[in-house]
Amino acid sequence: MATAGTIRTKAPRRAAREPLKGLLVEPTSSVRDAIARIDQNAKGIVLVVDRRRRLLGTVTDGDIRRAMLAGFNLTDPVQALREQKTIVPNPEPVTARAGTEPAALLRLMQERQVRQIPLLDGERRVVGVVTIEELLPEQSPPLRAVVMAGGYGKRLRPLTNDLPKALLPMGERPLLELILHQLRQAGIRQISLTTCYKAELIVQHFGDGKEFGVEIRYINEEEPLGTAGALSLLEASDQPVLVINGDILTRVNFLSMWNFHREHGADMTVAVREQEFSVPYGVVEGNGVTVTGISEKPMVKHFINAGIYLLEAPMCRLIPRGRRYDMTDLITRLISDGRRVVSFPIREYWLDIGHAENYQKALDDLANQIV
Repeated sequence: MATAGTIRTKAPRRAAREPLKGLLVEPTSSVRDAIARIDQNAKGIVLVVDRRRRLLGTVTDGDIRRAMLAGFNLTDPVQALREQKTIVPNPEPVTARAGTEPAALLRLMQERQVRQIPLLDGERRVVGVVTIEELLPEQSPPLRAVVMAGGYGKRLRPLTNDLPKALLPMGERPLLELILHQLRQAGIRQISLTTCYKAELIVQHFGDGKEFGVEIRYINEEEPLGTAGALSLLEASDQPVLVINGDILTRVNFLSMWNFHREHGADMTVAVREQEFSVPYGVVEGNGVTVTGISEKPMVKHFINAGIYLLEAPMCRLIPRGRRYDMTDLITRLISDGRRVVSFPIREYWLDIGHAENYQKALDDLANQIV
């Protein structure tokens, strides 16, 4: 983290003068309302206030995602999330008086491990909120990324007869270009592309990445190495690694995932997506031979692997070099070794285009500006 000498001293005062629209919710507001405001204000937080605009609590992007894992409904009131906050380092809001100097705000953020601080007047009324990104505007996440782009796309044939699936067009640009753009927007510049099927077409299109504002390195797999094997071929580095499958169209916030990963002290974070499955039969519940109930065609909810991962650098060194190894193998090993593996639920748009019908849906969603 940069020193206080690099701070732009006027940032908090600008933040305090910003309109509060999009920052405030009432205790009775729904979780869905909080999500909409977090997306609107781009600060990763909303402030829960009473009718006099006095601060009652905060709800962060991380709080929302933990609530998703805990089974909260989007219609639940944000007040219900306050009990959920007992599991985080700061269950009560970390605040500062309006006019506090930037260096003091930054020290407070470092000491309390928070990324946003509400600014209050003498009566605890909200004046604004300052974020670490405003105090350190040029700071980028210390991440490198790997995009798994070597798949054959067999389920997409004949579309992939002449193109690797990562180069399938999404509007005017190929899918892989959209992924690179999203990584660049998150401040990630060092990107490795794993290639195998029709690798030369990918290299020809992206080159060294300068045209796309990133630095690209290639890891060519002579034979497919699974969903994790190519990570054993990465250059040695102490930087954490963000890994994303090259057949995913998503608007997931990579910076939110990085912050969530750090909040939970994770060795590996696995992005997950809630999926509903309809059981086409009546499900019989029982206790031994006794029937205790029956549910007619129930909906079952599970979190599925979304194909996006964040790993601390030492975890990559556990992957056997140069042989097939899948992310499921790595996750199983880490859990067995007592490492901390956490789930990061995706609430943003996400679609695996590995099937022809999903590819068509992605094209329709792009045309309709859903993504």
